[in-house]
Amino acid sequence: MSRVCDVSGARRTVGGSIVRKGMAKKQGGIGTHVVKNNKRVFLPNLQKRRIYVPELDQWVILRITNKTLRSIQKNGAYKVLKEAKAKGTLTVKIPGI
Repeated sequence: MSRVCDVSGARRTVGGSIVRKGMAKKQGGIGTHVVKNNKRVFLPNLQKRRIYVPELDQWVILRITNKTLRSIQKNGAYKVLKEAKAKGTLTVKIPGI
């Protein structure tokens, strides 16, 4: 199972971490220098949650990011799921939406 949010479609992103070597000038060295740039992966903060949708009168199990969970708490599950379906990012089949 891939690490993708069922509602927002958030997935892993690739970035880099800079490696620096040397002693800082204020500590008596000649300064730090960038030596290399390592590739790394940023994973979404996925949570498996059981969410109740009162408009449909049913429970839905979703793998969603924490950011999406906060927007569901703020705007309501039905509205967020409806917008995700209109946007085309909803990957779970939910009857009534």
